[in-house]
Amino acid sequence: MPARDAIYPAKRHALYDIHRYSAAIRSGDLLFVSGQVGSREDGSPEPVFEDQVRRAFANLRAVLAAAGCRFDDVVDVTTFHTNPDEQIETVLAVRAEEIGAPPYPNWTAVGVNWLAGFDFEIKVVARIPATTSGRAADKR
Repeated sequence: MPARDAIYPAKRHALYDIHRYSAAIRSGDLLFVSGQVGSREDGSPEPVFEDQVRRAFANLRAVLAAAGCRFDDVVDVTTFHTNPDEQIETVLAVRAEEIGAPPYPNWTAVGVNWLAGFDFEIKVVARIPATTSGRAADKR
């Protein structure tokens, strides 16, 4: 069974320590990224929804980069929304800027009623490129 390695971005936010979870786990050539929210470094949410979505994507990019990945390496996306009807257009606009050209990753959007003070969360699975799979990770 492949070893699992914890991955953290260089500028990690406080939520990892507060809630005791890893930003991502590398297992073999796969990267399982924990849900990323629009949190500032102190763990507080961005108050404006669009800024929160943009910050969640920025936090996601930082985690992917720490593992030698880019969004092009993402194969599966799950997003969580506290008010999908009112939020989806904003999410789609930011997502279109972030995900790049086809082929697009799988995407599942889920409406939820609680995200610990946040209104949007994005969780992904990525395949680590062969040229980076042996690179040392930012381990805890």
